[in-house]
Amino acid sequence: MAKKKNITADDIVSFYMDYVLESEKEPSSIYKFSKTNNFEESIFYKYFNSFETLEKHIFNAFFNHTIKALEADEAYATYDNRTKLLSFYYTFFEMLTANRSYVVYALNKHKNKLKSVSMLSKLKESFGHYISGLEIKTIDLKQEKLEKIQHKTIKESGWIQLIITLKFWLDDTSSSFEKTDIFIEKSVNTTFDLLDTKPLQSIIDLGKFIYKEKINMNI
Repeated sequence: MAKKKNITADDIVSFYMDYVLESEKEPSSIYKFSKTNNFEESIFYKYFNSFETLEKHIFNAFFNHTIKALEADEAYATYDNRTKLLSFYYTFFEMLTANRSYVVYALNKHKNKLKSVSMLSKLKESFGHYISGLEIKTIDLKQEKLEKIQHKTIKESGWIQLIITLKFWLDDTSSSFEKTDIFIEKSVNTTFDLLDTKPLQSIIDLGKFIYKEKINMNI
């Protein structure tokens, strides 16, 4: 049988996700993976240099597809930063839910240490750029060095918030993951209320929700 030639990066991603879900393990080699899917090994290396690189690409692709979906909605550009971030979260987790079997497989062995999972490194970088692009209003500290620290802190805390939400979603057993939607709303609103120096009610509200759900914060 002639080898497939018009193979794209998306095709390889699809082949890989199907393989690991059906086999419940990673392919033993790129050669065997390529042969199983009837394309030349060199085509794989045209896009990726390893399965690890491919895994990083997959999680970053979820981010890219999310941004593409948001920007396709003309109303998104008119939203304030709080609404933009809420829209991002809802759309991103819809994307993850559509691919939940793979995401759970890929992250399951890292559930309690997601912050150190290397396959999320490209996602972290892209999300950091997204947070910076929102130009979230901060306290005017009148000092450039302190301003840089403040903006870096916002990026890092934004990433931690995304990871905590990801872990909540992994553990969520509610219908249509409705509790994750509630968690997103409360956590994003709390973040912006803190920046607006109006934190008390939102913190209490989020604290009550976390206590009620007994979320395991060991990430």
